Amino acid sequence: MRAILLREFGPVSAIAVEEVSIPRPGAGEVRIDVQATALNFVDLLVIGGTYQFLPKLPFVPGKLPVGVVSAVGAGVDHLKIGERVLALAEHGGYAEQAIVAASACFTLPAALSSVDAAAMALAYDTAWFALCERGRAKPGDTVLVLGAAGAVGFAAVQLAKAYGMRVLAGIHGMARATLVLEAGADAIVDLSVADLRDDLRRQVMSLTNERGVDVVLDPLGGDIFDAAIRAVAWRGRVVVIGFAAGRIPTLKVNYVMLKNIEVSGLQVSDYRKRAPEEMSFCLSEIFRLYDGGKLRPAAAVTVALEEVGDALVSIRERRAKARLVMTPGATHQRH
Repeated sequence: MRAILLREFGPVSAIAVEEVSIPRPGAGEVRIDVQATALNFVDLLVIGGTYQFLPKLPFVPGKLPVGVVSAVGAGVDHLKIGERVLALAEHGGYAEQAIVAASACFTLPAALSSVDAAAMALAYDTAWFALCERGRAKPGDTVLVLGAAGAVGFAAVQLAKAYGMRVLAGIHGMARATLVLEAGADAIVDLSVADLRDDLRRQVMSLTNERGVDVVLDPLGGDIFDAAIRAVAWRGRVVVIGFAAGRIPTLKVNYVMLKNIEVSGLQVSDYRKRAPEEMSFCLSEIFRLYDGGKLRPAAAVTVALEEVGDALVSIRERRAKARLVMTPGATHQRH
């Protein structure tokens, strides 16, 4: 089979497709014929060797593949050959076939395509835990989603709206305003303003009758975090998801005390490892809302296995304008 086999950590431009032997599942495992695996910023960290959780070399990168069960190992009785599943695997997705733990596989709704399932994976579960578990958001809350046009932000906009919250979408400029408004955002907060520190707060206060927001979801960090925390309501919650803007911010905790606010962090892979029952509930909610027409991922662009390196570079350089999903043997196309 063909796979991207990482033999040493280094630049993503150096990865290549190799021919490797077809894997066989062991006890408690299944083999899936991979149909789709989303490309994520975290893959750059894994391939570069800077991610906090790294498997032993050599390994196949690519998180959360979607595929069809083609072989089952001993002791597996809840999955059958031919079932289509999302596998919550930390690696193995950039290949034609992958070995995954049967306990980490979730059968997909019939109406959910493999490309859409892969596009939603990692983004929607991250957004769900940030919103519902870390942020404890409830119907009627006002939620500021930063980076709302990105994969996690877009998912958070839809989830918050599905749960009856008011959504302010923070985006850089107005070029993607239509995208997030169609996803359910009630209003736009422009992050491209010159005086971000004061103007973000001014925008939020004008949209909330000078009250501020109950929850901030922040995958960006940097100056945007510094500005957004000034727009939080009394007893509000800020959830730190990542630092896509580049700088890891710091915080004077007296501000946290004076406003009775909470700042928490989210590392979603920990839930897959430490709280599988909570992850199972999260996915059941996502599938339920999808079947109910409440969630619809943005159109994805598919890339072939051989194009993964170049596609990841486009993510690193912020040139990717859509969710990128690897489908083995695919031609470059929009879904």
